[in-house]
Amino acid sequence: MPFDYIISPQAIEQESFRQIRELTALDGLSLEQQQVVMRIVHSVGIPEVAELVRFSPKACESGLAALSASAAILCDVEMVKQGVTKRMIQQAPLCFLNDPRTADLAKATGETRSMAALQLWQEDLEGSVVIIGNAPTALFRLLEMIEQGAPKPALIIGMPVGFVGAAESKQALWDVHEKLGIECITLLGRQGGSAVSAATCNALLRCLNGEIY
Repeated sequence: MPFDYIISPQAIEQESFRQIRELTALDGLSLEQQQVVMRIVHSVGIPEVAELVRFSPKACESGLAALSASAAILCDVEMVKQGVTKRMIQQAPLCFLNDPRTADLAKATGETRSMAALQLWQEDLEGSVVIIGNAPTALFRLLEMIEQGAPKPALIIGMPVGFVGAAESKQALWDVHEKLGIECITLLGRQGGSAVSAATCNALLRCLNGEIY
């Protein structure tokens, strides 16, 4: 039997964001913040999640400047890396989770590979855009590194998902970002993940490309 549904990708996207804008509380947000929130809502299908998004004062501004300058994009897992829209960037995002050195470092210290991988971020960290969408331990470790004097990223997109440490790591990011002098975008609570965090970066990239809804 025939089904009645939209097949045009452009029409699907336009109608999706028309509904999102209608259903989501966007009052008081800048244009760029609105684009980020709508992309997050689009990735999870829950308008109410907008209430849990947090922006530091210059998060979008700093992230846009870094992305415009083709700064390094550092990802905690391959799923995040693959989610960043490649047509909008000049160099591939970096992820060291599966680097052979990471497994050796994790084995030596007894910590997660996600934590150990951050040791390989050092030379790319300054002025970068960091996207953490899966591993709370990576976000905690990054905050520890910055507190101990590691170079500061231009923007941290911290949105790990889960039940153990996820909400706590994002709350920690939000609680200490001002003290550490870092810009961040986060999604409080248990929700998050690779799709949400990559969508946040993609929203900023789309702003740079003039793709605004």
